Amino acid sequence: MAKVNQFTPDDHKVVTAAVSRAEKSTDGEIVTIVTSESDHYGDVAWAISGLVALTALLVISLFPEVYLGMIDWLAGGWSGITALPYWALFIFAALKFFGTRLILIWKPLLFILIPPPIKKARVRKRAISLFRVSTDHRTVGRTGILLYLSMREHRAEIVADEAIVAKVEPDIWGDAMVALIDLVRSGAPGGGMAEAVRQMGVVLSEHFPKTDENPNELPDRLIEL
Repeated sequence: MAKVNQFTPDDHKVVTAAVSRAEKSTDGEIVTIVTSESDHYGDVAWAISGLVALTALLVISLFPEVYLGMIDWLAGGWSGITALPYWALFIFAALKFFGTRLILIWKPLLFILIPPPIKKARVRKRAISLFRVSTDHRTVGRTGILLYLSMREHRAEIVADEAIVAKVEPDIWGDAMVALIDLVRSGAPGGGMAEAVRQMGVVLSEHFPKTDENPNELPDRLIEL
């Protein structure tokens, strides 16, 4: 994946410092990951292209006289066609299908057309996958937690290890998520991640206060994919 251009070296320093501060008061281990997008959505682009082609065929079947008139006009009134041939329908549908797919290579348009539930599901799936690789069962007390930000989808996820899930309701992280998204939208992604980390640290310190026996087991730095 391409680097997330909005994150500067200073943003990395701010987020890393926020993680270090937050972990001083808790045995919880916070991992931060940011990526440009959580999926390429190629299957969605093909599905949209198919829908456009089928819709075009439906329109032709409902209003054939319009298209017959266009053909007759192009032929100077001498086409003599009274019904659209099957080969013409096939070519028309194929042009719509592949033309739409070509247009959807432009990611900004594709992301406008992707239904929000699909974006939400893909971001969540990617967050869980990264959590399993980077955080899951990698701490002695099962107190790892991932803060994941996907820039193009404008979505973030928090995925926690089993000890945290057992004590903290998912809704508790709502304020941290709101703070993160609000600051990202205002053009301060590093500040948003740092504020979310700070609020996560407050929650973790209440349920998992710092003990002398717990080492720093996961990296504090922001991971950019």
